[in-house]
Amino acid sequence: MEEQVLDFNVIIEQDEEGIYVAKVPELDGCYTQGKTLQEALDRIRESIEVCLEGDKVFVSQ
Repeated sequence: MEEQVLDFNVIIEQDEEGIYVAKVPELDGCYTQGKTLQEALDRIRESIEVCLEGDKVFVSQ
């Protein structure tokens, strides 16, 4: 099976408490947070995978 590479815009903001909040505007409900910028980036990659997998299941039904 061939791997497909997709690009998404990710918006990362730091809240009042210093937590980084990451979201993907193109994917409804795709957001996460982390104590560090790297943690937020790692987690948003996982969130994107989960959101895409959920969309695939929804479309198949």
